[in-house]
Amino acid sequence: MTAEEVCRQLGVSRETSEQLEAYVATLLDWQTRMNLIGPGTVEEVWHRHILDCAQLARFIPPGTRRLVDLGSGAGLPGLVLAILGVPGVELVESDQKKAAFLNAAAGAAGVTPVIHTARIESVPVSYADVVTARALAPLKRLVPMVSRFMGEGSVAILPKGSSVDDELKTVAHHWHLWYTRHTSMTDPRGCLLVIDRVYHDDRL
Repeated sequence: MTAEEVCRQLGVSRETSEQLEAYVATLLDWQTRMNLIGPGTVEEVWHRHILDCAQLARFIPPGTRRLVDLGSGAGLPGLVLAILGVPGVELVESDQKKAAFLNAAAGAAGVTPVIHTARIESVPVSYADVVTARALAPLKRLVPMVSRFMGEGSVAILPKGSSVDDELKTVAHHWHLWYTRHTSMTDPRGCLLVIDRVYHDDRL
């Protein structure tokens, strides 16, 4: 899909389209010097990354004031969501080079998310309305990270691939999850898990 096709499908304004294009241009420029996205996805960046991340926006609750994106890397999905107008976006990325990219890309796109150049476990615990993470870790490792930022009314929106059933079985050994599952718009093998409650049970 082209930039025009994706932006038309998303129904965004011309200004937002230009912001997304500025972000993608910065991403592809930095990709020549460091590995931000899979090399095999560069030619499909608008479909595989922009549309794939933008689809999370439909599950963000009205009134959201803070979104924390864990392991932001190339800004996917957090920076894309900030460009789409989600307020209070915070990007957590421990790699200094990737954090430098996030600063450059945010500047190019004209958005001002908070960027934490830190490990997830070192970010002070403070509940967010929404927690996101894409291609960061299997659920067994991811759920404990996400749960640190979830309080009453929080939701976690987690894109997952074809191994999601196995991941859910593994995480069930120690966690109860209340979630809905939605087929991905960009890959019928993938899904979005929208988790609105997590509970750790030491007895399991």
